[in-house]
Amino acid sequence: MRLLIATLLQSLALWTLSPNGNGIILTPSDANTPYEDHIEMSGEQMAFVLRWGVGSDKSFHSERSLVFPMLRTIPNNTHASLMHRMGVDIPSLVSVNGYSLAMEKVEEVKLDGYMEVASTFVSSRTRPGVVPTPIVKIVREIFPSTDKPLMGEVYEIENITDKDITVYIPSFSQVFTTPAEKGVTGSYIIRGDIIGDGSFKLASGEKVSFGACFQAYRVGEKMIEPDLEAELAARIDYLSTVDGNLVLDTPDDVIDREFRFAKIRASESIFKTAGGYMHGPGGESYYAAIWANDQAEYVNPFFPFLGYWKGDNSALNSYMHFARFMNPEYKPIPSSIIAEGIDIWDGAGDRGDAAMIAHGASRYALEKGDRAEAEQLWPLIEWCLEYCHRKLNADGVVLSDSDELEGRFPSGDANLCTSTLYYDGLRSAAFLAKELGKGASLSKLYNSRADKLAKAIEAYFGADVQGFHTYRYYDGNDVLRSWICMPLIVGILDRAEGTIAALTSDKLMTKDGLLTQQGSETFWDRSTLYSLRGMYIAGDTKTAGDFMNYYSTRRLLGDHVPYPIEAWPEGSQRHLSAESGLYCRVITEGMFGIRPTGFRSFTVTPRLAEGWNQMALKHIRALGGDFDLEVSRTTGDKLELRLTNHLNGTSKTYKFTSGATISVKL
Repeated sequence: MRLLIATLLQSLALWTLSPNGNGIILTPSDANTPYEDHIEMSGEQMAFVLRWGVGSDKSFHSERSLVFPMLRTIPNNTHASLMHRMGVDIPSLVSVNGYSLAMEKVEEVKLDGYMEVASTFVSSRTRPGVVPTPIVKIVREIFPSTDKPLMGEVYEIENITDKDITVYIPSFSQVFTTPAEKGVTGSYIIRGDIIGDGSFKLASGEKVSFGACFQAYRVGEKMIEPDLEAELAARIDYLSTVDGNLVLDTPDDVIDREFRFAKIRASESIFKTAGGYMHGPGGESYYAAIWANDQAEYVNPFFPFLGYWKGDNSALNSYMHFARFMNPEYKPIPSSIIAEGIDIWDGAGDRGDAAMIAHGASRYALEKGDRAEAEQLWPLIEWCLEYCHRKLNADGVVLSDSDELEGRFPSGDANLCTSTLYYDGLRSAAFLAKELGKGASLSKLYNSRADKLAKAIEAYFGADVQGFHTYRYYDGNDVLRSWICMPLIVGILDRAEGTIAALTSDKLMTKDGLLTQQGSETFWDRSTLYSLRGMYIAGDTKTAGDFMNYYSTRRLLGDHVPYPIEAWPEGSQRHLSAESGLYCRVITEGMFGIRPTGFRSFTVTPRLAEGWNQMALKHIRALGGDFDLEVSRTTGDKLELRLTNHLNGTSKTYKFTSGATISVKL
């Protein structure tokens, strides 16, 4: 593993950490251009994927792929968000002293929750034999509105000559009207407009700003005339909110910075739909809808740690949408609720969705620490657990038609993911039942069922595969699968050593993380991130630390930045939002080992990496609190945990041996 990581890290980073602030910077050079990439950003009413690059001549180019999830198209299915691509090059419309701009040279591209591009331009007026010198510097800032269906771009033009210049910013509109028969509510208008046109005389060093706005609305509605500076300020205010909570501080600046970016992507992709706030994966496909894996399982259990109200609101809303489909016959719950909540998708049959929801909802309810919310969620949790119990086969593991990969790879009639998620749902529900006063007998029943299931998982899935003492993913599976990590993340560690060895072998490990299946070329970040969490939970801090540093460097500073991604070749490594939530859970549940046991109690098993003497997670908002966990090494394997409670101003210190679990009550 160590040799593989060292080999893969060679010539990896194209970006650098911003020395001031929390961003990353690309400084174009012959070594890292031409450069091509894409990034998604979101707000309540729209999202966009910016496909952008810097050419070998150091010029910037981009195409905006605009998505408006609440402007529904026909057929009104999973993918029915209004989408349109616009490639207009705004600086090419500007002129100086009556001449267009030419020979752009990008000085710097910065990502910091929005994009900032600084470039110089010369005048198209050239004289034979004279080398043109730059006349203006343009800094563009690209961002989504936090609450309006628009994308904004703010341009600042600076005179960098020693003479006066006149800058001409044109009046410009690009307008499209969609056919009425293709929209749920008729025709939509999609437009791009320059805001702040005119002619401006600038002395040396003076600046002028203008904007470009890209929006959509229904025919008959009025276009928005935004204050783009205020829209950018609102985006920065949102980023400050995210930055102020759940702050990671470790000796590894790359992991700290990637954690910050993952918090942004996980929490920005929340849409205000007719069915309430809905977290959406994105990727130009998945909006105004929820899934039992992406939302219920992956990202919802992260939101209480961050304390972001829209995240918590969307999580509760998603579970209550799924609760609509509980039924006394215990027929499968749908995999996805789509089109702002008015329809469903269940095209892959039962994917183990009830187990996904049971795991996520019970964890979320404990982590949020809100008794009233937990009472709302309890019927859904209880129903999902009973559904899974009724799906046990003769060997005691859970039957399902497929898994979260929906038939892309074989999963048999009972797969490892579904059974381990059900196991974790039972353990969490046992804690929750006790907190809600449902009776000691129910907690005992759930723990008893979990104990039996753990034995069944070992008996049914435990196997030697390709020479590794690990798990088969389903009956008949004889090649390694990345999802063999699942027992580790729920604390079943009997085969941890062999499983970690298999995951980090050259049969699964690639420069982009883990292959879904040995011998394939497909990788999904979700199983890589689950594996990282499992390695920490299993206590292999050396392997987990090396792998976490590599993965974070690859995603933050490599050739496709700055967020965790979905998959390849499917989806072209889209920045699906829930994967960023999974990255954050590597930290909260893996590195720090936080496991809620009640509304104000938890266990913590810190996994301080080799070579680290300290790490801290500050302003944790879970369990109704606001507290810090600071871990430090004293001598050898002796550690110290300091808990600071910001709500009551108290602190407590725990001394323990590495690997020990501490019980905490706030």
